[in-house]
Amino acid sequence: MEKSEFYRDARRDLTGPLDGVRVIDATTSWAGPMCACILADLGADVIKVEAHEGEVARRIPPGLPGHERQIGYAQATVNRNKRSLTLDLRRDAGREIFLKLAARADVIVQNFRPGTFDKWGVGYDHVRAVKPDIVYVSISGYGQFGPIHDRVAYDPLAQAMSGFISLNGSPDGPPMKAPTWLCDDLGGLHGAIGTLAALRHRDRTGEGQHVDVAMLDAMLFQSNGNLTLGAMGVDLKRWGNEIPFSVPTNIYQCRDGQVMAGVLLDTHWKVLARMTGRDDLAHHDDYATIPGRMKNRDECNAMFAKWCAARTVDEAVEECAMEAIPCAKVRTYAEAARCPHTLERDMLQEVAQEDGKLAPITGPAAKFSRTPTRIRSGAPALGAHTDDVLAELGIDAAARKRLRDDGVI
Repeated sequence: MEKSEFYRDARRDLTGPLDGVRVIDATTSWAGPMCACILADLGADVIKVEAHEGEVARRIPPGLPGHERQIGYAQATVNRNKRSLTLDLRRDAGREIFLKLAARADVIVQNFRPGTFDKWGVGYDHVRAVKPDIVYVSISGYGQFGPIHDRVAYDPLAQAMSGFISLNGSPDGPPMKAPTWLCDDLGGLHGAIGTLAALRHRDRTGEGQHVDVAMLDAMLFQSNGNLTLGAMGVDLKRWGNEIPFSVPTNIYQCRDGQVMAGVLLDTHWKVLARMTGRDDLAHHDDYATIPGRMKNRDECNAMFAKWCAARTVDEAVEECAMEAIPCAKVRTYAEAARCPHTLERDMLQEVAQEDGKLAPITGPAAKFSRTPTRIRSGAPALGAHTDDVLAELGIDAAARKRLRDDGVI
């Protein structure tokens, strides 16, 4: 299918499938901002409420190269498509403004330590007093309840507590965390999914609710059944780049680089045996089925490794593609950024930043044929929309000046 064919019925008068939904984003770092980022990408009007110094993502290095002012890559990535309002929620006037915003909103997203927003007077019960059908999303490390719910938590801690780190890394090396903020990402993703489900319920019944997302829960949910196996006493091993039941599968060295390749199905094995000149093993009792290949893992790996070593990466990938054998080049992010497929899928979009210069920002993953999504605006300068948002609440210029003089905004 050509790209133009996919979008042939696209509407251009909407921001996305969530056009008309308003979200108040009172978050920091990554998990909460990611949840609100997904909602913003889907077309929601997201108002980001930040303290005077700005949220953490603004200060995470490195900054975007070539820009006149410090623009953190995290800020540029996760806070695009949002409006920025500075507000001190610890002040009575700040709390009053937040509740006015909430009264006109559909969704609140916050990811502060459990109890913090209740202490500031902007928790779920405070908000639903002014907006009974609000969808109030709380994202935290360990959730709103449970024996350790109020502990300080960050992504690597949730990775460790989930069991993920114990299985990540090479078999003969130490446990290793993921190279990305995996728990934050999954927490944000499940926060967005929970938001959409709660909005569906609200639209059907008129009932709002509190959505509680723990990064630890998200990581456990995405454990591919390992939590169940652990509960039942199954001994789980660290496999590195191999897969227990998929033999051979590994990182293989070619003449000019590496590929990730392997055999997932018995039918794949028959093709691979022919490709590698070992037709005699295609139907051999010790190799033709998954249990047999698992017992002969070293021999299978050696056979595939020898085949790859005689080829360039491009040759190996192309030959495997022709035979429908799974194979991909092991690329750097820089190589992925130059890939024509990445660009055709709009996974990098040139977006104007707060200094007016363009930067290639990672685009939304889901594609919508009727209500396309895109990065409509870059991450805003701190407080760039404070006056606009407050004016929408009926707070005039004189009142805004008093609020500034008082340090509320």
